[in-house]
Amino acid sequence: MKSAYELAMERLERDTGPSKKLTDEQKAQIAEIDNAYEARIAEQRLQYESKLSSATSMEEIESLRAEMADAIASLEAERDAKKDAIWNAS
Repeated sequence: MKSAYELAMERLERDTGPSKKLTDEQKAQIAEIDNAYEARIAEQRLQYESKLSSATSMEEIESLRAEMADAIASLEAERDAKKDAIWNAS
């Protein structure tokens, strides 16, 4: 008798096609990308936190927060694009 999970996975594969499997090398590449971008995002946060601590007006603070959000979103988009390229190569 199959578990509910196995039945759900069979339905998913039937509806969307077989799932992709990553090689160990691809998994390592994705992990490396995640680690590199986590570090870059942390650096951005630290840079903007120091700028925020020296900000003098609410407008400046809001502007810096918006810049930080944009910078982080850009890095996350880069990271996701690189990971998607690895997924699509398989």
